[in-house]
Amino acid sequence: MTGMNRTEFCEYFQIPYRTVTDWERDNRHAPDYVLRLLEYYIHAERLFKKKNTDEK
Repeated sequence: MTGMNRTEFCEYFQIPYRTVTDWERDNRHAPDYVLRLLEYYIHAERLFKKKNTDEK
């Protein structure tokens, strides 16, 4: 969604790499409020990568 790789994402949000890996592997679950805060921040700071429909 942001165009960041896992390392960049972890560094930017100061979340341990292992934690994000465990979330992605479904070994641990991020609390709903954390996911909502991350989504809000990504949109508020316009960190999301827009799909370019004009590419040729």
